[in-house]
Amino acid sequence: MHISNAHNLSQPSKTATVGTFGVRVSLPEGDPFAHLLDEGWHQTHWFLTARDRDDAMADMSRLHEYSRKGDRPALVFETIERDDTDL
Repeated sequence: MHISNAHNLSQPSKTATVGTFGVRVSLPEGDPFAHLLDEGWHQTHWFLTARDRDDAMADMSRLHEYSRKGDRPALVFETIERDDTDL
């Protein structure tokens, strides 16, 4: 089955661990939503190139057209890289 928006997967992609360049998505410290997930919740998305990572991060962190005025994403986006020993 083809998925139109891969970031909306209910299960991790089979290629989710492939790549050297990543974006770590987490909640800000003290965010009340953490009570629903977990205090240490985070999700990591891996990419083959830094450009792919940077493009995805820009899209993830942008103010989307369906956002209400004044809404600000309550997520922390952090660029990360891993070396060959992590693969």
